[in-house]
Amino acid sequence: MSHITTHILDASTGRPASDVGVVLSAITGVSALAETPGAVLAHGTTDTDGRLAIGPDALDPGDYSLTFLTGEYFARTGTRTFHPFISVTFSVDVADGSPQHLHVPLLLSPFAYSTYRGS
Repeated sequence: MSHITTHILDASTGRPASDVGVVLSAITGVSALAETPGAVLAHGTTDTDGRLAIGPDALDPGDYSLTFLTGEYFARTGTRTFHPFISVTFSVDVADGSPQHLHVPLLLSPFAYSTYRGS
């Protein structure tokens, strides 16, 4: 299983958000004002159920981001949106020497979103 998985639900339709582009990147530096994206590690698109396993089997401890290309998704549906993309940053920690699976779900609507650490 990939180290990172996601699931996107379009709350405005009550359906999974399929064919949404997602980019996994490392964060090379963080200041009080901004994050500095590093190398793109993986990219993909959600399946018909709005799900995607992305990235390698394990990530080193550190900071990462998932960028969801929501503007492209809403453009295909003819829906105006406030968020052309959504970037969710998170930290990977290695507990007891083994990598943890991380699930980063996204509840999406044209003018709001919510996310949390899933299981």
